[in-house]
Amino acid sequence: MKRVFIIVLDSVGIGDLPDADAYGDVGSHTLYAASTSTYFHMPNMKKLGLFHIDGVKNKFPEIGDNTPFEGTVARMEERSKGKDTTTGHWEIAGIISEKPFPTYPQGFPEEILKPFEERTGRKVICNLPYSGTDVIRDYGKEHVETGALIVYTSADSVFQIAAHEEVVPLEELYRYCEIARELLNGEHGVGRVIARPFLGTFPEYKRTSNRHDFSLIPPTSMMDQMKEAGLDVLAVGKIYDIFAGKGITDTVRTHDNAEGIEKLIERTGRDFEGLCFVNLVDFDMIYGHRNDVDGYAKALTYFDEQLPRILEGLREEDIVMITADHGCDPSTPSTDHSREHIPLVVYGEKVKNGVNIGTRASFSDIAATILEYYDLDKKVAGTSFLKDILK
Repeated sequence: MKRVFIIVLDSVGIGDLPDADAYGDVGSHTLYAASTSTYFHMPNMKKLGLFHIDGVKNKFPEIGDNTPFEGTVARMEERSKGKDTTTGHWEIAGIISEKPFPTYPQGFPEEILKPFEERTGRKVICNLPYSGTDVIRDYGKEHVETGALIVYTSADSVFQIAAHEEVVPLEELYRYCEIARELLNGEHGVGRVIARPFLGTFPEYKRTSNRHDFSLIPPTSMMDQMKEAGLDVLAVGKIYDIFAGKGITDTVRTHDNAEGIEKLIERTGRDFEGLCFVNLVDFDMIYGHRNDVDGYAKALTYFDEQLPRILEGLREEDIVMITADHGCDPSTPSTDHSREHIPLVVYGEKVKNGVNIGTRASFSDIAATILEYYDLDKKVAGTSFLKDILK
């Protein structure tokens, strides 16, 4: 029984891509930024080879050429245009986004907002790029007093709606997001519409864990092929939202990294054949976007501490792939995602030890490799590296 586990450490980039200058991200290196904190400690990922990856090793001179490691590693380049969650996850699953999703640095046009207001029966306030915590601080009081919806965006392709749960019940907020998703298609087809509920009283508003993403429906992915072949595709965290549920046979939502890790560990004990696709979002959502270097380091350290528990559940034919979807360097002035390479650390009884397969031309090589592992003729992008990683 073959099982593959993809663990996405959301935003844990490992150095700027060659075209980072077009995105204002030259010099970004999320992992290295986190490592400057005294709270950073990742001995288990070091053992698997994280610090031997191209573009990482030079940042950690204590890692010598003869330092042994137990996995196979690679650095992955992004072929798609963009640096957001949807683009990165889609490419991991074999979908190349040739055109970037639209962004709205000046806010959304009237042709979107007017029908949105008409269909929801509520006015819109803000309509600017904003930090998620700052926007409820600056507009939360007005929202509570008037019932108007806080609509905002970021450097990413997102339409975000913030609302107080006692003013706009969750189901109503989700319905508003579905309305926005219907309107935001074609040239205005943003990657995600996101519900951003919050609670509290002014000025101590706090976002809740009831966030919900409404993504565009993706083209054919690795998961579609696996599901059609009768294999299981288990989603943990926001994977279901990112792929609009397409190609997934089982899903569970999570509130934070700790719960995501526990759900992953539970699934290592399950009998299934196929893929378990996991997203751990705290790195990005809580620490990267808030430029919290120490918090980011603590989150990486916590994951590393839990890694042995994850690996204990692996069976003879299992493969685990630990990767990311983009960067979000917490040490740069920007609070947005950064255009970076991502790491790939592969481990399992059948996986070669101490091998660095260099820099791969696309995240989609992950999808091609997994499909070959299951003897499926791929209908997605990517070049398989299976023969390079198996003993």
